[in-house]
Amino acid sequence: MLVLAIDSSGSGCAAAVYDGAAGEVLAHAGADIGRGHAERLMEFVDEALFASGRELADIDRIAVTVGPGSFTGIRVGVAAARGLALALGKPALGITTLQLVAESAREKQPGQPVLAVIDAKRDEVYVQAFSACGEAQGEPEILPLATARDRFSGFVGVICGSGAPLVASADTVGKPDEIDIAIDIGLVGRLGATADPASAKPKPLYLRGPDAKPQAGFAVRRATAG
Repeated sequence: MLVLAIDSSGSGCAAAVYDGAAGEVLAHAGADIGRGHAERLMEFVDEALFASGRELADIDRIAVTVGPGSFTGIRVGVAAARGLALALGKPALGITTLQLVAESAREKQPGQPVLAVIDAKRDEVYVQAFSACGEAQGEPEILPLATARDRFSGFVGVICGSGAPLVASADTVGKPDEIDIAIDIGLVGRLGATADPASAKPKPLYLRGPDAKPQAGFAVRRATAG
């Protein structure tokens, strides 16, 4: 199975061709561009395909990061994945950035529950817990730092991601600048190769922004599909 992996959820923009049977990335292309994802994404897709010696018609499915992350970048990536899937008649799948952070940690420290934490800035963090076998334990959330520290102070397992130090230390605060999410584009392809297309439709995951709605019981915002 050949997977076209796409990521534009942060300051980076990348694409890769992943061979699910061989378990390896055949080629990838991308750069940390900050802005301009809409102008550069298809360029990187073309570069990755050319370097892999494959064509779009060879692709079996498309996997794309759906957030949380850059509001505009997520929309660009998801729109591109949906358009390519429609044109090719192949499935497209969404992979969350929190799942990617957790899976990367599980590879390095297997056999333990994982709490994925991404610095959302403004003294908030994106969080989601996963079991030792990678199953999500609840929905992704955005929480104030104080709430996250209280809730997960006794977490037993691996706390990982750019927001991990913020949750671990009450003296650490996030800076009010852009969200920086480092994504392993090969991991996007691998998770895309094993995900169920029926349950992983690519919908933007917005935990903050005009489409977010209050979550009862918490001073936070939950995801809604755009």
